[in-house]
Amino acid sequence: MLIFSSRWLQLPLYLGLIVAQIVYVFLFLKELYHLVMHAAEFGEQQIMLVVLGLIDVVMISNLLVMVIVGGYETFVSRLGLQDHPDQPEWLSHVNAGVLKVKLAMAIIGISSIHLLRTFIEASQIGSPGANVTSEGVMWQTIIHSVFILSAIGIAYVDRMTQPRHHGGKDGHD
Repeated sequence: MLIFSSRWLQLPLYLGLIVAQIVYVFLFLKELYHLVMHAAEFGEQQIMLVVLGLIDVVMISNLLVMVIVGGYETFVSRLGLQDHPDQPEWLSHVNAGVLKVKLAMAIIGISSIHLLRTFIEASQIGSPGANVTSEGVMWQTIIHSVFILSAIGIAYVDRMTQPRHHGGKDGHD
């Protein structure tokens, strides 16, 4: 019973992630305010960079929701959301493997946004005060590629460890 009950030690961790979610909401509102207040002064590239920053915050926030809800449901206790109209579709079939694949895909999405921002800023390479270097672009591309390969590996291992379901009339997939 002690070992099984120890899963509740994760509850403060999930509550802490909810606090982090609140911080991300504040960051989103702050960036949105900044965009609205300076929209007339910003050029298209600046607006695009701020919007990509907003999308980045939303994607990280989505990642937090997946970890909080999916992790709690998988590792701590059932949320009892069956037949609730707001239950996320993915939650009905979440397990540790599915959660890992979803998290890997979310990380790739976040990395894609960062890489896109870097590519947009790459036109400034060599100019004084540039935030990006050619070496930085290369390393971000390599890291993003590693994320993609890792996600493919995680999905492959998850698929290999799942029992095979035979469908169709002839018993083949």
